Amino acid sequence: MGSTSSGRPVGARDRDSEGRARNARPRDGLGRPLPYGADGVARQPEGVVRPPEDTVAEAQRLLDAGRPFHAHEVFEDAWKSRPAQERELWRGLAQLAVGLTHAARGNATGGGRLLRRGAGAVTQWASSAGGRQRPYGMDLPRVVAWARELADEVERDGRAVDPGARAPRLRG
Repeated sequence: MGSTSSGRPVGARDRDSEGRARNARPRDGLGRPLPYGADGVARQPEGVVRPPEDTVAEAQRLLDAGRPFHAHEVFEDAWKSRPAQERELWRGLAQLAVGLTHAARGNATGGGRLLRRGAGAVTQWASSAGGRQRPYGMDLPRVVAWARELADEVERDGRAVDPGARAPRLRG
């Protein structure tokens, strides 16, 4: 059996340990796929159920390290595992991390849109949750202001941002 230009055997399909289709190509620090065999950044494990405080701490660590794509995966785990009344919060935070990822990749349009969408989702959640502004120690008004300011900047300037330098402070 030959191989494709990417190095994957022809006809083979990447699968995870449970047999589901999953791209096994290595990725860079911003989640972009690299060629098979290239040195990439270790992936964030998926499906990890953490207490909310640990989710916030792990996401902040990854954001500070300039790895917003990986932080989005942490938020996505919370989105999928937390009670229904919290899912919009975690989904919005995941969108903010993806927005920062796009902004770091130089995609001003996608970055701005996702930052605004995530800010709207977080704001909507806080309103529907009785005005909760500091769940799990997070400073939601500050995070939303950060997202809107960054969206304005990337849409105006159109330049890639340094994701570690521009990471939000989740806790005030």
